[in-house]
Amino acid sequence: MADPTPTPGIHHVTCIAGDPQQNMDFWVETLGLRLVKRSINQDDPGTYHFFFADAEGTPGTSMTFFPWEDLSQGKVGSGQVSRTAFRVPEGSLDYWEQRFDEYGVDYDDRVERFGETVLPFRDPDGLPVELVEVEIPEDDPTVPWTEFVPEEYAIRGFHSVTLWLADPEPTKDLLETMGFEEVGTEQAQGDTPGDERTRFAAAGPVGAYVDVLPTIEGGRQGHGTVHHVAFQTPTDEDQAAMRQAVQSEGLRPTQQINRHWFRSVYFREHGGVLFELATSEPGYTSDEPLEDLGGRLVLPGKFENRRDEIEAGLTDVTVPRAEQAEADD
Repeated sequence: MADPTPTPGIHHVTCIAGDPQQNMDFWVETLGLRLVKRSINQDDPGTYHFFFADAEGTPGTSMTFFPWEDLSQGKVGSGQVSRTAFRVPEGSLDYWEQRFDEYGVDYDDRVERFGETVLPFRDPDGLPVELVEVEIPEDDPTVPWTEFVPEEYAIRGFHSVTLWLADPEPTKDLLETMGFEEVGTEQAQGDTPGDERTRFAAAGPVGAYVDVLPTIEGGRQGHGTVHHVAFQTPTDEDQAAMRQAVQSEGLRPTQQINRHWFRSVYFREHGGVLFELATSEPGYTSDEPLEDLGGRLVLPGKFENRRDEIEAGLTDVTVPRAEQAEADD
């Protein structure tokens, strides 16, 4: 079997939230991301699915959430994505600390990791998130959304995810099969003390890193945890080849599933983390104009016929707007 085309990196990360308005306010107003899609969980249509990204919903920029209001608080542990990190321009962390102070965000002291400066914080559901200062190249594919945060400080897509695993070795082999290369190991900071963090890098400019940490700490899924991480397999052919490669590792990927804005394959990697392979097409502008992304509730395919029923069961939410926030001050 020929080697698959290496993944360029992370496509999106999907997490579990509680209150949908609180989730919307934090990720749009506090962090300055754009709501590029307001939809439903296609496997549980009584629940929203929010997509927060850069200005154009570029692959490698979208943090998505299922706000399951009735679910209990989760706990990060082995077999989970323990942290999700975003890129911000060099020199912007002073701005972010001041903003976090203003908005009452729970954050920790900065740490140095693989030569980069990292600011750890938590969203209102306790989800562990990080900002990492990087040099943004002139040809960077991300397009900053500047309604709430100026361009020179704005989040520019994913930097990395950290995986907590009881036995990291099989997952390390899998990441190499997917096209990641081991690039370094160092003592972990901000995680379980004394453990070694191993970094793997993909070739793409956004969401290029996966860090692996050994831990046997127990966890449970719920508010403030990651549901799954998706990796870019830009074309159907890329995805089919990667699916076959994953299967050859002894894993059990699903058949391709149409998720309306991308086509997906899911599997649990050796340590229990739910991985997804996602295509680049058709993208978030396939059903809304770029200027109107996130402006309405989009119901994919068969769900449109149930709009009245679905809308009646969802909590009303208001998308934060800068002009309204200024008027309220």
